[in-house]
Amino acid sequence: MGGTALRRKLAAIVAADVAGYSRLVSHDETATLRKLSAYRQIVDALIDEYGGRIANTAGDSILADFASAIDAVECCVAVQLRLAAAEDDQPEDLALRFRIGIHLGDVVIQGIDLLGDGVNVAARLESIADPGGICISGAVFDQVDGKLGYPIEPLGLQRLKNISRPIEAYKILLRQRSTSPQAENPSSSKFEQQIQYCRSADGVRLAYSVVGTGPFLLKSANWINHLELDWELPLYRHLFVGLSKQHKLVRYDARGNGLSDWDQSELSLDAWVSDMEAVADAAGLIRFPIFGFSQGCAVSIAYAVRHPERVSKLILFGGFATGRFKRPSNTATDLERYKATATLIRLGWSSEDPTFRQMLASQLIPGATKEQAVAFNEMQRRSLSAESAARYYETVSNFDVRDLLPQVSVPTLVLHFREDAMVPIEEGRLIGAKIPNARFVSLPGRTISL
Repeated sequence: MGGTALRRKLAAIVAADVAGYSRLVSHDETATLRKLSAYRQIVDALIDEYGGRIANTAGDSILADFASAIDAVECCVAVQLRLAAAEDDQPEDLALRFRIGIHLGDVVIQGIDLLGDGVNVAARLESIADPGGICISGAVFDQVDGKLGYPIEPLGLQRLKNISRPIEAYKILLRQRSTSPQAENPSSSKFEQQIQYCRSADGVRLAYSVVGTGPFLLKSANWINHLELDWELPLYRHLFVGLSKQHKLVRYDARGNGLSDWDQSELSLDAWVSDMEAVADAAGLIRFPIFGFSQGCAVSIAYAVRHPERVSKLILFGGFATGRFKRPSNTATDLERYKATATLIRLGWSSEDPTFRQMLASQLIPGATKEQAVAFNEMQRRSLSAESAARYYETVSNFDVRDLLPQVSVPTLVLHFREDAMVPIEEGRLIGAKIPNARFVSLPGRTISL
């Protein structure tokens, strides 16, 4: 067959273009083209110096690939610093500044061209980068975290044009070079969590952690936690680091999973409220806000009703008042399916074959990348036994806190994704409607209901 053969490889892809290029050309075409030509010589030389390869150029855009993510990022940092120095005396509206996006992913090579999804992601990250800035994906962050002398700020999951799944994004803060251990990097000492232990009223050993600075914020436990593995999980990390920047974040592993006691204890709503009580007391919390997450919303609601004098605010994200088994809309087929899921958890949870855990992850995190799903699957497997997982599923599926909602007396914000695949948005609306003076906000997109 004729034509150029296609090859695939894993690469760090760099996409760059000039911010406001058309406006600059319109203002002074000759000067802009001359400056771009001079700057391209700088950029091309640095790409070569750091071991990269220029795959494509068109007008003001550049596409390059590197064998190493750290080489790609260090090259782009050097580019932006060199060009920033060259433009230092220019008015900001006339400065020629590149925007750069970097992604680590699979690419298709056709001749010298780079094609494929990895290229598209890098190009879309470039589109949200600041002029003179660098935006990287979570896959790149995993490779460079702790190895770069500049703070990295999480931007959260981004919905990028023509990319079907949300992409975890970060930006490199080039004007805030890290010179102390308190730099805003997730790997710095400021974000080193301290794991401690306490006991619940019925003697269950519970693990909890404190990280960050500022007023206390207690995050509820949710569907399967592991204090150490969660902290490294790409799906969670941007959330935890963001919350820790201005708060002393308290997290904990509820009974039955993670670093807390596993199989021998009672699992129930009351038991999980008891866990929250024990952690709040052990951490020295007096009056504090609670961030309830998924199934943790019901626990947070019950705690706030039981201890209104201690809760300053409730933030309830992706929660439900009724578990799967208790929803009025259920059909007989729905109930059979839910019971079959519990059986499959018992039979397939600890298997080396990840098929069942992958199926569950596809429902919990429908927009996850392959790497995120693999990491989440492994976290689930290592965080609790098959029996504990099945008991968790059955206990949560029987939650019903509808009668507690009118008793909540603290300011409450309810957040819910409109296309939540696991928890219908009607559950969020119910919570918002029944809690007095609560504010309900629907968010665009699908969900991470964990």
